[in-house]
Amino acid sequence: MNPRRILAYFPAFAKGYLRNPLGLFFSLIFPIILILIFGAVFSNTGSSAAPLAVQNLDHTTPASQAFLAALNRTGAVSMSFVPASAGNLSQYLAANSLSSGLVLPAGFSSDVANRTPVRLVVYTNPSSGAEAGLVQGAVQGAAAASNLALAHGTEVILPVGVNVGSSSFKYIDYLVPGLIGFSVLVSPMFSMVNISSTWKRDKLFRQLALTPLTRSEWLTATIIWYILLAFLSAVLLVGVGRGLFGAEVTITWLSLPFLLLAPVLFVALGLLAGSVSSTPESAGVIGNIITFPMMFLSGTFFPVSLFPAWLVPVARVLPLYYVISGLNAAMIFNDPATVYANALVVLLVAAVFALLATRVFRWRED
Repeated sequence: MNPRRILAYFPAFAKGYLRNPLGLFFSLIFPIILILIFGAVFSNTGSSAAPLAVQNLDHTTPASQAFLAALNRTGAVSMSFVPASAGNLSQYLAANSLSSGLVLPAGFSSDVANRTPVRLVVYTNPSSGAEAGLVQGAVQGAAAASNLALAHGTEVILPVGVNVGSSSFKYIDYLVPGLIGFSVLVSPMFSMVNISSTWKRDKLFRQLALTPLTRSEWLTATIIWYILLAFLSAVLLVGVGRGLFGAEVTITWLSLPFLLLAPVLFVALGLLAGSVSSTPESAGVIGNIITFPMMFLSGTFFPVSLFPAWLVPVARVLPLYYVISGLNAAMIFNDPATVYANALVVLLVAAVFALLATRVFRWRED
């Protein structure tokens, strides 16, 4: 490949893309509209705190009061207290149409003092996904803070049934990486499906074949453009999420593999879908069939941990799941091991689709 030809073609492709209002809308503007809508609906501010019924069987001991104070400081829950005389909290919640509850067991204070593991029981309603996530994340965060303060980091307080979450878990924290993945998917997929099918129909690839530009150079310039779009979209979404909704996410070096590899993956997938289609119309159908399940089943709008058990294996088949899971690990949890595992999956899948796409894609039709 000749870098000079790549650099010469790159601005031409970028200008063509920017002149298409629809492509620009879906790549940059539409994700921002989504984060404004979902962030406003589910933002954890003011009265949007999840209601939580608390049954403190350890009464007013200092350790239990300190834990509840830490839980209250998360701002994610609005606590009401249920007396021990109410009996089984699960039955109490069902009888009173309450969706979330927490039981602090008797002997909580003495167990913490003796460094004996003590288990908290967290009740959530699976049908209230966002609220359950807030409650579980808040309890996990309070437990982590209390373990650090009371037991020097030793895991003494162990919440039961709590999903994985950060110490400052909010819905918006999951939404930002999800929408970055959404943007990285939609922009190259729809654009490449359209380009590869319409340019083939209009014989534009045949005309490009008459120039010194090679297929590899054309594809490299195209990928570079979508990588730049991915970084721009990530910066915009993180800025909106942090500035308007207090999202505690940031772009770190752990995010880079996904902002670099995901555009390669979805450019290749879009090119493959458009190349195997006989008409632009059939290419659009194939592109939608591929894209829409990934939009909604890969953790874009809600964590996959909140999905029904039977739906989780379906999510794990989709390439976007590993992009979003990796971005969550990088931007929320700072978990390098999970980042590397997901990045490896994305790399392998991208390599497979790139190989298939380059074998199918032709400058000229036979």
